[in-house]
Amino acid sequence: MRSRFFSKNYPDGEEIRMKYRIAKLLNHNSFIGLEGNSNQECLIMGKGVAFGKKVGQTIEVPQDTRVYSLKELTERGDAREIINSVSPVCLELANEVLREAEKEFGKVDRSILFPMADHLDFAIRRIQKGEQISNPLTEDIRILFYKEYKVAGCIAPLLKQKLQIELDEHETGYIALHVHSAIVDEKVSQAMEIARTVRECISLVEKETGNSIDVMSLAYNRLMNHVRYMVARTIHGEKLKMNLNEYMSVKFPEAFDAAERICHEMEKRLGLPMPDIEIGYLAMHLERMLDSETE
Repeated sequence: MRSRFFSKNYPDGEEIRMKYRIAKLLNHNSFIGLEGNSNQECLIMGKGVAFGKKVGQTIEVPQDTRVYSLKELTERGDAREIINSVSPVCLELANEVLREAEKEFGKVDRSILFPMADHLDFAIRRIQKGEQISNPLTEDIRILFYKEYKVAGCIAPLLKQKLQIELDEHETGYIALHVHSAIVDEKVSQAMEIARTVRECISLVEKETGNSIDVMSLAYNRLMNHVRYMVARTIHGEKLKMNLNEYMSVKFPEAFDAAERICHEMEKRLGLPMPDIEIGYLAMHLERMLDSETE
């Protein structure tokens, strides 16, 4: 469900401000309020927006304020329940990540604020207890979702400043998946599944070719991105138009045979039919990768 966070329109250059009655103060920068006309419950966030205010007071919010409907249902539960269970600092951090995401990607789905804040709250509690997580897909996520990972990185210095907590690359990877979910119509769990499937496919490529692929190499980057979209096409039932199978099977039979075995194995793991047309394109990338390694 997409977030209803209220956009502002300024006809003739004049700012229109929404009025909200404060139902609950969270901190200086956020409160739960009731919208003036509809009495709808909302989360209002903005620098100093609640400073010096009192419950029951009706205020106008400035232009740069973010307003979120609390009717949202997310992967991690009801928005209202999440707000009642997480620290307001986590809401602020998630809001800042989404602000950075808007700078990088333009429009984003801001309803992701709630599950992202919930994840952050859980991560902070875990870190404070000295519990560490390790995600074997972190490097894959960093490459697959490079821009999302870069945006997620903004949270580390903020967390250090506010709570004196160090955020490692594994936690940043999980936040990157939330950022990805905010810019495409894809759940965090689906993004993780794509990353896992791509990793499995890369492992199959290494087994077929007998070569370990340098994750920092251009060849790896090209192959991973191709496999990413190949998996996505299979999941969404999309097909390529130009068939390279005949050309690749004649010109580069070894690469084609390896690609065919990999595609058939990926069908089993995905539990979905993979169009034969994908074989030729994967073979082309395999051949390019092997050719670059022999230079």
